Amino acid sequence: MSGARDSSNSGEKARKPPVKVLSRQLREASLSAKTEYCIKRLGRGKSTPLVVSVVWMQGTVVEVQSDQNTVLLLDETGNFLVNGINSIPKGKPCLSPGKYVMIMGIIQSHSPEPVLRAVKMADLSDNTAIRRRMWEYEAEDLQQTLP
Repeated sequence: MSGARDSSNSGEKARKPPVKVLSRQLREASLSAKTEYCIKRLGRGKSTPLVVSVVWMQGTVVEVQSDQNTVLLLDETGNFLVNGINSIPKGKPCLSPGKYVMIMGIIQSHSPEPVLRAVKMADLSDNTAIRRRMWEYEAEDLQQTLP
């Protein structure tokens, strides 16, 4: 089964599943196609770049601007902006400064700082210290596993 296939409803290509990434990887990415970016994999195993358009990122809420439909997050490698927060079901309760959240989103821009359009958000604030420490290892493990 192909990761990208024609959707029977709209004729658009289905997007590949989200890839766990760090904000630094997106800032250093290059545009591969209109909506896809090439990122350097984390780790010392595979060195071929990954092509991504939908990503899974985690970070701490720095600033919420509900009137502008955005939230600024910070992971261990830098800031990233998320648009479309007002339309995420059950996303608003985890949007307060200091909360540690997971966001899945479609890359809108990668430079000077990554910008995503939110698809899903969840509060990961319980066990924040462990989750934050493990995040880069989780992203590396996934990236080394993907073809």
